[in-house]
Amino acid sequence: MPMTVVRRRRGVLPRLRKRMRNSFLFVPFAGLLIGWVLATVVVRADAFIHDLDARWTDVDLSGLWFLRTAADFGSAAKTAVAAVSSAMLTFIGVVFSITLVALQMAAGQFSPRVLRIYVESRVTKLTLGTFLCTFLYTLRVQKEYGSSADDGDSVVPYLGASLAMGFLLLSLVLFVVYVHSTIRLMRVTYVMDRVCQESLRLIRDSAGPARGAAGGAGETGDAGDAVPDPGGPAVGHVWRPGVLQAVDVPRLVALAGRDGLVLHLVPRIGDYLVPHTPLFRVAGGPAPADADLQAALELGVERTTEQDLAFGIRQLADIASRALSPAVNDPTTAVQALDRIQVLLTAFARQPLGRAYHRDADGAVRLVETLPSWPELLDLALTEVRDYGIGSAQITRRIAACLDDLERLAPPDRREPVRRHRDLLEEAVHTTAASPRRAAFALRPDRQGIG
Repeated sequence: MPMTVVRRRRGVLPRLRKRMRNSFLFVPFAGLLIGWVLATVVVRADAFIHDLDARWTDVDLSGLWFLRTAADFGSAAKTAVAAVSSAMLTFIGVVFSITLVALQMAAGQFSPRVLRIYVESRVTKLTLGTFLCTFLYTLRVQKEYGSSADDGDSVVPYLGASLAMGFLLLSLVLFVVYVHSTIRLMRVTYVMDRVCQESLRLIRDSAGPARGAAGGAGETGDAGDAVPDPGGPAVGHVWRPGVLQAVDVPRLVALAGRDGLVLHLVPRIGDYLVPHTPLFRVAGGPAPADADLQAALELGVERTTEQDLAFGIRQLADIASRALSPAVNDPTTAVQALDRIQVLLTAFARQPLGRAYHRDADGAVRLVETLPSWPELLDLALTEVRDYGIGSAQITRRIAACLDDLERLAPPDRREPVRRHRDLLEEAVHTTAASPRRAAFALRPDRQGIG
């Protein structure tokens, strides 16, 4: 099996970017801050313009294109700002309601694992942030100009009204984009395509010609390949429990190279770490400090697609299982999930799996990481779907077609697990089918199931 290089591209400030991506707080709060700051600047700018107009009456400031509307409609502009302020509150309620409905629908009909797609939606966050910005901006502008409404020489909202109209136009455009994006996210085929594309990007980023950030290369290979496990004493997990979401490979390679160690990460990315379970095995010297190891691992409450190779298949298998439940009984959706599952299995078919060996600049192995193996990926992709859909000829025929394709495309040393799944499928069909003719029909390969 050829060796490939493992890449861990996390960019600048990866943890901060990840928290911002998974949080619904940053963009809305930023919108509130921008609205407050803009209102302050605009009110002072209009007051400055009003003072200039009062001091130099021979200068016709209303002739400027960006001031003409406010100058012609002084009181009407204030009324328009008040109307925009009240309308934004309604828009915020609509966006919040649609978002809750979308989340409930996704959790109930697709899988709780796909809720992260809705939480990470940039369109939803930008729309809500813009609405909050517009609401706070117009509310404060209305208050500032309304306080001088009784004065005979009140300030005319030249810039305030113009910017409010600009915010209104931007909000309307974003609202249309938001509705379009949310409707797409309510379609299961779009969600499955999104999951599939994310997984394919991760697979491409996990194998290819590249150099590690620490100056060395990381190699992947099936279990038992080239470099043996380092062995050594085990280092237990002593921090809070959580899902292992990401590993900072360059940091661990540098840490092991500094002390001349070889680290073997025992759990896989996506495992739930319980305190006092084995975390690392260390060879070549005493284990590094717990704080140094903790800084290189990122834990969370759920699995993510950042480095978890098997998570995409897990999500698609969950969607297929939910579609095959008696309450839903939608084998066509399960077939569509199997289409995407086959895409991912085909991408994995020729990729070295099992272990990843990360080297330092001198070429010495410093970190051994456990990856899902080919048989494990097949089990994850097909076992539950086969068990839940064994009574549907549409599912069994689609699985048979998938196994035919995988057996043709997979390297010779990876065909035995595919044949094992074919034997399990035939055994289950013959056990449940009422007659040999029904069993033969259910086992006939068909990429559309039945059609």
